[in-house]
Amino acid sequence: MVETRLSLKPLASGTSNIATGLVVTPGSLTKPKTKSRRTVQSVSRALDILEVLADSGGEMKLNEISAATGLNVSTCHHLLTTLAERGYVSQNPRGRTYFVGNRILELSVTRSRQFNLVDLALPELKILSQQTQETICLAEMRVYNLTTLTMIESPHAVRVGTDTVGRSNAAHATAIGKAILAWLPETEIARVIAEKGLTKFTENTLTNISDLMENLRHVRRNGFAVDKEEFQQGVMCIGSAVRDYTGAVMGSIGCSLPVMRANSDVIDSIRDSVKRSASIISEKLGKSPSSPVISNFEQ
Repeated sequence: MVETRLSLKPLASGTSNIATGLVVTPGSLTKPKTKSRRTVQSVSRALDILEVLADSGGEMKLNEISAATGLNVSTCHHLLTTLAERGYVSQNPRGRTYFVGNRILELSVTRSRQFNLVDLALPELKILSQQTQETICLAEMRVYNLTTLTMIESPHAVRVGTDTVGRSNAAHATAIGKAILAWLPETEIARVIAEKGLTKFTENTLTNISDLMENLRHVRRNGFAVDKEEFQQGVMCIGSAVRDYTGAVMGSIGCSLPVMRANSDVIDSIRDSVKRSASIISEKLGKSPSSPVISNFEQ
């Protein structure tokens, strides 16, 4: 069993407070009439075609694309031919229909790799910290280890500590871990459990695989995970997954607070804020509200 080390600080000189898991401290260039940037008409039209194809969610005929973009058929065909030559559009020769090409996906993958998740998420984490006034965490799974990428401490005198000892083995016992596990294929969850086990941190820790899988089903259904004193006594956390443009989980964010402050109104407010922040960060990774969610589970 992993021993959790707690960081406790004095409330004031000569005064201390002992609370498990808590820290106590004090075409052609068009010239517009205004001075806005110039745009290239042919580029704008090509982008219109790509957006129409992307929004269609499938394949479209030439005349359908022409009607949707407001371009004449000849111009539309020339632009599609150019886009197809560069891999941005593909054509189905049997149905003579067009769809978004693989080059778009390649660019999206390249762009997502350029992001450092901490740098990308930090502005939103700071906003979440201001909204909740509680400890905020960003985490990801590295192989089988739950890894804390960054944390922002609560300004409260009594707050959840930032000591992460033992958390690498606690994906099953933390909201940030369960928010990630919920969207992994079942085989991957099994590998994590086989490698790390289901350590019992508190009396509330889920140490039965069936109970954990049922809990993860609720996470997928509700869009957030909760641990109430499952990892640390006296501590509650709410977490939500961060996903990229494909819907694949990239990590999670969580908000931790002492259970003594966790009344129903506070929990509802934090839950909504955490879900909203995770959604905003996911959008920065290219995920739109209509993006697919990668999951091998039944809801």
